[in-house]
Amino acid sequence: MIKQKPAFEAIEPDFGHSFTYQKFDESKSDKNNIWHYHPEIELVYVNGGSGKRQIGSHISYYTDGDLILIGTNLPHCGFTDKLTGNKSETVVHMKQDFLGNDFFNIPEMKKIQSLFEIAKGGIAFHGNTKRKIGDKIEFLEYQTDFQRLLAILNILNELGNSQDFKVLNAEGFSLETEVKDNDRINVVFNYVKAHFQEEIHLAEIADLVSMTIPSFCRYFKKITNKTFTKFVNEYRLVHASKLLAEKPISITEVCFESGFNNFSHFNKSFKTFTGQNPSEYRNELKTVLK
Repeated sequence: MIKQKPAFEAIEPDFGHSFTYQKFDESKSDKNNIWHYHPEIELVYVNGGSGKRQIGSHISYYTDGDLILIGTNLPHCGFTDKLTGNKSETVVHMKQDFLGNDFFNIPEMKKIQSLFEIAKGGIAFHGNTKRKIGDKIEFLEYQTDFQRLLAILNILNELGNSQDFKVLNAEGFSLETEVKDNDRINVVFNYVKAHFQEEIHLAEIADLVSMTIPSFCRYFKKITNKTFTKFVNEYRLVHASKLLAEKPISITEVCFESGFNNFSHFNKSFKTFTGQNPSEYRNELKTVLK
């Protein structure tokens, strides 16, 4: 069995810069679609479109674009692909001390410091904040480096004052210990991403990270606040949501393509997860996307 090396992403700002700014569109897409992590805080604005949101042990489906703030060393996947249908994706990376060790300790930065703390669980912004801040992030493209720096501070301050947000790993996600924990969890996440359509045995996944089954189950629950079975099930259900929205295939096909081998179990699980059965979900989403 080939063990996939977990992805630590080294992000180096260009010489003379304290942060990185990247914009992706149809001609230049963000290829980082495996689970990865980095010490930098990441701000992402997806302009339009719909797709998967995979941050820590949280997995969900977004529509009409996304605005996300991801805390330091929190594992996540890329948010767009050729099927997402978005106009563009803008990504800003910054280290928590990118303006010096003590800058965010001054009184005026209290809201931003608090925002960075909350972002350890990943934050998705919605409503007026998503629209307003999304426009400001898009405008970074036309600014000088100094203007960008001031604009990023202004954006972070506005996000710190916003009430239009949801913490994605609200139950907690703890990788405060060592880098090897992050490496190990990335191996697990990337394995699920590659094999969720198949049956995944606990013995197989425990062996992958050189642990006994009971040790692995305790370890996974401690870090993610979810059982491994629940995590895999949610991954499959969000993939089913994506298929229902994007592909004109039957609900039976959606069930089996998402890794479920029992249609009634799929229907029941999907309704518990989304509050709707698959056909209701698909019909409502068609209305939203129109």
